[in-house]
Amino acid sequence: MVDFQTLDTETLRHMQQQLTLKYENFKRKNLKLNMSRGKPCPEQLDLSSGLLEGLNRSYHAEDGTDCRNYGGVEGLPEARRLFAELLGVQPDEIIVHGNSSLALMHDLIARALFFGVDGQEAPWRLQPIKFLCPSPGYDRHFAISEFFNIEMITIPLREDGPDLDLVEKLVAEDETIKGIWCIPKHSNPSGITYSDQVVTRLATMKTKASDFRIFWDNAYAWHDLTTDPVPLKNILTACKEANHPDRVYIFSSTSKITYAGAGLAMVASSVNNITRLKKQMAIQTIGPNKLNQLAHVRFFKNAQNVRLHMKKHAAIIRPKFDLVLNLLQTQLGDKKIATWSRPQGGYFISFNTMPGCAKKVVQMAADAGVELTKAGATFPYGIDPKDQNIRIAPTYPPLRELETAMELFIVCVQLVSIENILRGRERSSEECLFHPRNEAQIV
Repeated sequence: MVDFQTLDTETLRHMQQQLTLKYENFKRKNLKLNMSRGKPCPEQLDLSSGLLEGLNRSYHAEDGTDCRNYGGVEGLPEARRLFAELLGVQPDEIIVHGNSSLALMHDLIARALFFGVDGQEAPWRLQPIKFLCPSPGYDRHFAISEFFNIEMITIPLREDGPDLDLVEKLVAEDETIKGIWCIPKHSNPSGITYSDQVVTRLATMKTKASDFRIFWDNAYAWHDLTTDPVPLKNILTACKEANHPDRVYIFSSTSKITYAGAGLAMVASSVNNITRLKKQMAIQTIGPNKLNQLAHVRFFKNAQNVRLHMKKHAAIIRPKFDLVLNLLQTQLGDKKIATWSRPQGGYFISFNTMPGCAKKVVQMAADAGVELTKAGATFPYGIDPKDQNIRIAPTYPPLRELETAMELFIVCVQLVSIENILRGRERSSEECLFHPRNEAQIV
């Protein structure tokens, strides 16, 4: 392989012709492959096939609660205890409720708009508010912000987390900045894990808004692909030590652990925040699905079994990540037309094309039957300023389909890159032709 930028125009045009033939062959296959979302594959869902068997017509929790009935907005004690241990918090610092952590985030934002977050500061809706959005990031975080008309400020995402120099500067100056979205471990889509220093700075930084909150979406807390993943510092402990115990809301779920559509969701925070949330949620609901909580607790029994269960997930999806990364390396590694992440966990690979190429690559792949996440989705308002980031989701397709989809994707990347290089050379030639020093050439 060789750097495409060093190849002469004739060689590039010859390669373009060969790649176009390959692309047309893919189109004739009438593919219908979907890699647009990070979904568990059927084999992963099968790992939890015994989940509901644990109920076995026995519906009472450890304290005697009949889980078929009303009540318990904060979740069963044994469910709170299990997931508190996994998240590194205390049982009275967590609510287990519903099946969607995204729903918990959505509702918490809505309540903050109407009632504020601490009972002392004004409701957020009384002034224009802003959120910091480390990017590339999670499109559904950005969708919530846009839905509630919250202005989003893009923050560059580094190898160790958000650009904290910029974050600290902005939050110290602007009291309308009320929050920041974070996916701190195996971040979507980059796969990075926040460093201890980043976690500490987020917990200790001075903010002009006294009601500033960190929305800590720890969706991939236990989704490791390696045996020695980078550990994540406990944000709630860091906030307590910094005398900002109410600053963070931690979210997680079992959506990619048991059943994506029928798991458990949770939010953890200070006792003060949790007590306030329980009172607010009690207006919304008489209680969650306690039978599902009971089933999960009986299925796992303890935190160690959850960790062992996640090793089974890793065994299923690790070959898919390996396949994608090997194909990218062998077919694009030295061509200098793309870069990509090499995650140690999570569900995605973040892929960067040459600037200005991502939308065209995604469209070409779609035209040939492979659906990817929309280019730009990993940035606020769906606008990638460099038009280069593409989120690759390798978990759902079978290996054979995944290989086909990636081979097509790589052909598209090369075609669009060559077109981009040739177009750049044409522009350079035109600029040279019409430069004042070349007037003799124009005559």
